Amino acid sequence: MAQAIDLPRNEDGIATALGILKQQFGDRFHTGQAMLDQHAHTTTWIRPQAPDAVVFPASTQEVSEIVKVCATHQVPVIPFGTGTSLEGHVNAPAGGVSVDLSQMNKVLAVHAEDLDCVVQPGVTRNQLNTHLRDRGLFFPIDPGADASLGGMASTRASGTNAVRYGTMKDNVLALEAVMPDGRVIRTAQRAKKTSAGYDLTRLLVGSEGTLGLITEITLKLQGIPEAIQAARMSFPSIDAACQAVMTTIQYGIPVARIELLDELNVRAANAYAGLDLPETPLLLLEFHGTENGVAEQAELFGAIAEDVGGTDFATTATAEERNKLWKARHDLYWATLQLRPGAHGISTDVCVPISRLADAVTGAQAKAEELDLLAPIVGHVGDGNFHSLVLIDMEDADEIARAETFTAFLADEAIRMEGTCTGEHGIGQGKMPYLIKELGAATEYMAAIKGALDPQGIMNPGKIFGPLR
Repeated sequence: MAQAIDLPRNEDGIATALGILKQQFGDRFHTGQAMLDQHAHTTTWIRPQAPDAVVFPASTQEVSEIVKVCATHQVPVIPFGTGTSLEGHVNAPAGGVSVDLSQMNKVLAVHAEDLDCVVQPGVTRNQLNTHLRDRGLFFPIDPGADASLGGMASTRASGTNAVRYGTMKDNVLALEAVMPDGRVIRTAQRAKKTSAGYDLTRLLVGSEGTLGLITEITLKLQGIPEAIQAARMSFPSIDAACQAVMTTIQYGIPVARIELLDELNVRAANAYAGLDLPETPLLLLEFHGTENGVAEQAELFGAIAEDVGGTDFATTATAEERNKLWKARHDLYWATLQLRPGAHGISTDVCVPISRLADAVTGAQAKAEELDLLAPIVGHVGDGNFHSLVLIDMEDADEIARAETFTAFLADEAIRMEGTCTGEHGIGQGKMPYLIKELGAATEYMAAIKGALDPQGIMNPGKIFGPLR
């Protein structure tokens, strides 16, 4: 099991900083145990580590004030969005102050003619897309959960649309951030490209709150497609489904979404969402474009998939049917928990080159069977990314040990295949052991950047690298 290591606490500094912040923020400063526990909650098996206080700022200036107080007294600062991260990102291993950015939830500007917008970090992706709908625009990154856009930028989120629209790193034009000394910076302007200096935007995107707190985000937008068509197809095996994915991508068919569900996930979706899909490996797809274009793309995919044994091909262009299908996909976490009532679900992800996808997925299935684990697999497989939700009894030490073996195997295999131990969950606390295996000496340069920008080590300590001092 990934260990939540406790770091040394600066008791005097914490006490002093909390006294100052309580006076400054009044009823937006909280030390009640229920509030602290909520801000230490993790959706993993990592032990929660609560902060000493939670503060709700309403502006960049207030975030700056919080960080300046904490920097003066060497107190950890832990950013919090909606709490949907999966690798212990919101834990406070040295105590400190959780900065809850949910009240900074305004869409500040929409530049429809430039296809971009400016938002505060507490805006969620659903909130943004509701705001944009009457402009004929949408923001495409969809990690499943209604995560905050600040959190999505901090963890370099991805999701079901990444195969066509990319990840957060491809869709953030600029950031405003409060740095570890409390100063506020902007990393870029609104231009779609720049050669001006170091790319601080990409440095902060994916830094998991260890370099600064994001307080404003400039995002690329897309026009809502003229036509959207969804499709599904069943396959005799995972290998056949993966072959269909690889061929589809290699042919250059511009799929917007292509999701793989193994037979366990299909069974769970049928029971939870009232579907009647064949309980064999399944691909769910979505095509965006003109009416003629999406119909042609779906037809081409159907022909490719039939060549590798695909059956029960069905398409739909009606919003109601599409939404039902994708809601079932987004509800899979809850659906798969019903496969073993009372079990705890441990979600892990890896990403491999598309040519190794079939080997990676079938290898994961074989390993789960060898270890006698129930570990359904689902993936954003158009870019080689897949997830496994291991269902375990947290009171069974032997089962926990086998789950540890399985998650380590997945990460090691992905790295061996020239992939990554995490395609979109991030490192946090949970995947620190694999980062150096994957990147070697590069991690030393990452740690050097962290040390240079945050010499006191107050920004979300104990994440990505562990303790630096």
